[in-house]
Amino acid sequence: MPTSVDYSGYFQQMLGGVSITVQMLLWSFVISLAIGTVFGILRTGASGVVQIPLTIYISIMTGVPSLLILFIIYYGGSGVLTALLGYDRSFDVSPFSSGVAAIAMVNAAYVCDLVHGAIRNLPKGQFEACTVLGLPRFHAWRLILLPQVFRLALPGLVNIWIIILKETSLVSLVGLSDLVTVAKTAGGATSEPFVFLIVASFFYIAMSTLTVPLANRLERRLNRGQTPVGA
Repeated sequence: MPTSVDYSGYFQQMLGGVSITVQMLLWSFVISLAIGTVFGILRTGASGVVQIPLTIYISIMTGVPSLLILFIIYYGGSGVLTALLGYDRSFDVSPFSSGVAAIAMVNAAYVCDLVHGAIRNLPKGQFEACTVLGLPRFHAWRLILLPQVFRLALPGLVNIWIIILKETSLVSLVGLSDLVTVAKTAGGATSEPFVFLIVASFFYIAMSTLTVPLANRLERRLNRGQTPVGA
């Protein structure tokens, strides 16, 4: 008689894979949001000295596949760090750090375009009011301008969040034990790949589904004090 397979141990391993995937999602999004916001501000009224390298960066990151960027960082990052820092010993670039770096670098370019476009759509009176009030530049951006920028850019940022969620699966190709890797391993060990891959798919669907009400709640918060169109 065929022996039954105990799936409980494999599903526990998948929970560990979920934890790694969520950590990578959060780190990648936060870093891409921070870098992209700074770059988006710099592109606003910046001189050619700043515009040219930013344009080159955005062109490369939006034109090269994320997987290729991941391979470059994972396989070549150690040599680059060693050359830059001038140390005799080599540096180990982990799959997790290379995955976060690659995903964040690519999506920071898209965040930069979103933030830059949102800044250009702000009423000029907002900038003039900050100048008249004598607000320091940092406080003007933090307290007045950036909240409005994020309100305008929120739909695009939600899309980037979902894109990053799906791109976390790329790290399975460099050996990180994320959800996809664990699902593939469990499926191969039990000869039931369909079961584990479907379970992994439900996780991504659930995360994407939960994003919608959370984004709507954040949008209502950012829209406080705004007059509805047609009111």
